Amino acid sequence: MSVASQVVVLNGGSSSGKSTIARALQDILPTTWLTFGVDDLVDALPPAGGDIVVHPDGSVDVGPGFSAAESAWMHGIAEIARAGAPVIVDDVFLGGAASQERWRTALAGLGVLWVGVRCDPDTAAAREASRGDRTAGMARSQAVGVHDGVRYDVVVDSAADAPDTCARTIAQALARSDSVA
Repeated sequence: MSVASQVVVLNGGSSSGKSTIARALQDILPTTWLTFGVDDLVDALPPAGGDIVVHPDGSVDVGPGFSAAESAWMHGIAEIARAGAPVIVDDVFLGGAASQERWRTALAGLGVLWVGVRCDPDTAAAREASRGDRTAGMARSQAVGVHDGVRYDVVVDSAADAPDTCARTIAQALARSDSVA
């Protein structure tokens, strides 16, 4: 017997539309869901970067300090879900399947809907340029690699579909997964 979904994990590259889709999903779900994004974690780091380095080409490297903070963040979000608040996570799996495995460990025992948010590199790069708050090249470098080896319950394409359409697709998958719980 499966457990009703308590967590929706959105994975996609920078500027793929995850945050906008998460907000649209909150708008259509019949109950209150909290949203936590990896940008929240990055914003909470010390101004010196907290052991995360964004290179001029947009590639990102993380060190042990960031990894420790990320682990605590993941487990903290899992505890919020365990306490009864459904959660939408907006993340960038820099490590592909290894990143998903870290989330699986933190979310053990919880019902999780894994969502891939795909966006072609050109569209992501155009969004990145219009935002002005990202290092040029980050979106293009992450658009494909964040999905390497990751297994999803549902995949949406934010370049082809509007955020509300993506959110409806996710909500339908969530309803289907909960109906078999």
